[in-house]
Amino acid sequence: MARLLYTTIASLDGYVADSSGGFEWAAPDAEVHAFVNDLERDVGTYLCGRRLYEVMAYWETAPTDGDDVEHDYARIWQAAAKVVYSRTLAEVRSARTTLEREFDAAAVARFVAGSDRDVSIGGPTLAVHALRAGIVDEVALLRVPVVVGGGTASLPDGIRLDLDLLDCRRFAGGTTYARYAVRR
Repeated sequence: MARLLYTTIASLDGYVADSSGGFEWAAPDAEVHAFVNDLERDVGTYLCGRRLYEVMAYWETAPTDGDDVEHDYARIWQAAAKVVYSRTLAEVRSARTTLEREFDAAAVARFVAGSDRDVSIGGPTLAVHALRAGIVDEVALLRVPVVVGGGTASLPDGIRLDLDLLDCRRFAGGTTYARYAVRR
């Protein structure tokens, strides 16, 4: 059975972007990138908000002919379907991508239930809707050893989730990973 996954890379104080919108500090090293690639291999569909889609658009045309972690990730991204949720984006310009104007939690839950591969919801602005609707099955946090002091939070205020730790790991560069099942 497919799962709805929310995976995020954030600062130690919980931000995916700093107060100026920067996130260069979150760029994974080769060890973390290879680990993320392995996490993403089972994802058949990515659900993205406009901002995340625009950031990830690079991977749509990134080279896939090498053996390094970037080429591997490009192959993973290009093979997956994408759904972009945006009221302002005029059109999508990538293969296997559809545009939705509104997030419908019930429709997403039905889609996940009928999928044979995991579905990833990305970007905290979009993920908040799924988290509040109680349809996220797992939350995975990669924490980068930096404190940025503000910005875009990886997890929303005003929501409570009871979680069970499924897996954790520490990487040589100081990044940590923790994966949790959402208790229902």
